[in-house]
Amino acid sequence: MDINTESGILTLQQWFSPAYPVGAFHFSHGLEGAVDGGEVSDGGTLRDWIRDVLMHGAGAADAVFLSAAYRAGSGERLREIDEVARAMAPSAERLRETVDMGRTFGAVTGNLLGQALPDLVYPVVVGLSARLAGLPQQLTAATFLQAFAANLTSAGIRMIPVGQSEGQKIIRDLLPTCNRIAQEAEPGDLDCIGTSVFAADIASMRHETQYSRIFRT
Repeated sequence: MDINTESGILTLQQWFSPAYPVGAFHFSHGLEGAVDGGEVSDGGTLRDWIRDVLMHGAGAADAVFLSAAYRAGSGERLREIDEVARAMAPSAERLRETVDMGRTFGAVTGNLLGQALPDLVYPVVVGLSARLAGLPQQLTAATFLQAFAANLTSAGIRMIPVGQSEGQKIIRDLLPTCNRIAQEAEPGDLDCIGTSVFAADIASMRHETQYSRIFRT
C-alpha cells in the first residue's frame, strides 16, 4: 500500500467518522418506523433490513450517484445528477435526510479543502469532494456504504434488544456487500439505478406521522 492510499484511507475515516459533524446520528432512514411497526425486532431482522436497503435501496442508488458525481466533468452535469438524486427520494423525510447531510458535509469539507462546494445532496457532494481531494473512487464509495450501514446498526442498537457485540458482527457481515456494491457502481451509470425496498420506503412515510420519535427520519 503506497503512502497516497494510506493517506486516503485516513481522510475517509475522518469524513465518515461519527465525529464528523454531518448529524448522521439524527437519522434512522425509516428504520424507526420499521421498529415501531414490528418489521425489525432483533439482530437477525436488523441485519436483513440493512442488507436489503444496501443492495436494493438507497445504498446501491447512492453509490451510483456518488460515482457519477466523482466522474462528472462540469457543474451542469453535477446539477443533473443532484436533481435525479432528489427525485429518487421516496418520502419527504428521506429527502430532508440527504439534503441536510449533504449541506453540512459540503460546508465542513469545503472548509477543509479550501474552496466553497455547491449545495448538493449527500452522495453527490461526497463524490465531488472525493474527486477534488484525489481519493480513490471505489474506496470512497465502499467507505461511504460502510458508514451508512454502521449508522443504521447504531440506530437499531438504540431501539431494539441488540447488544454492542452483535451490532459489530452485523457491520462486519455487511462489509462484503458494501465492497461489492461499490465495485458495481463504479461506472456511475444513472440508467442502472432502480430500487425495490417498498417496506423501507413505506416505513419512512409512516415515520413522518409517528407519535413518539427519537430520530428525525
